[in-house]
Amino acid sequence: MKPPTAYRVFRVVALAVVVLSLLAPLLWMVAASFKTNVDIYDTGKAFVFSPTVDNYANVLKRANYVQFIGNSLWVAFAATVLSLILGVPAAYSMSRFNMKKSALVVLMARVIPGVSLLVPWYYVFSNLQMVGGFGVLILSHMFVSLPLVVYIMMGYFDSLPEELEEAALVDGLTHIGAFRRITLPLSVPGVATAGILSFIFSWNNFMFALVLSGADTKTLPVAIFDFVGYASIDWGGLMAAATVVTLPIMLIALFVQKYVVSGLTAGATKG
Repeated sequence: MKPPTAYRVFRVVALAVVVLSLLAPLLWMVAASFKTNVDIYDTGKAFVFSPTVDNYANVLKRANYVQFIGNSLWVAFAATVLSLILGVPAAYSMSRFNMKKSALVVLMARVIPGVSLLVPWYYVFSNLQMVGGFGVLILSHMFVSLPLVVYIMMGYFDSLPEELEEAALVDGLTHIGAFRRITLPLSVPGVATAGILSFIFSWNNFMFALVLSGADTKTLPVAIFDFVGYASIDWGGLMAAATVVTLPIMLIALFVQKYVVSGLTAGATKG
């Protein structure tokens, strides 16, 4: 039975409004990145203008953004890998041995605002002379990514039947061997989902890097502020830098969307 015509019209209009509201700022950002500052302020050239690539040249060459791109990639990759190495076994232990209190602690780590930890983190890491290095950035990003990995993987491990591991134990494997040979290969979609989301959150993280990074270890979200001055703002360079930050992670999210959805839904049911 087809839905009523009025409902279908409402659904199409609602979807169009949502899509436009989400895409309009992105389209304006990309368009502004090809404009001069004069054209950005000129409302008459909102849609018709002479494009220029000088803003991207300023971002990729004169502003040394290639180094900042490398910094963001290294910090996000290292934080993701370390979070997976620590979080996947931890999630397996919490799932199989009913460590509900430990799981609650992990959930609390997701709830606590990160800004409340910046002052004590800065005090501790400054005394350890770690502020400004990659190590402190990776550790701070793991505060977001590690609980995320544990939270996702706990649900995924709960959905896997324990009978497979029990059969492996009967065949002579230890708990670690059953995890390594049976459970871990079956949980690859969940690991991929946790890794992708962890990388995205780390790539977009601004607050921790703003306080804990140095001149040579700045990540892309922090480096955007180089275009914000005391007396003026280079809107063209700012929009080009924002595009460089946003588009790669959006493309990654679009290409891996089905894997993320399948990984999340696989851990949403038991058995």
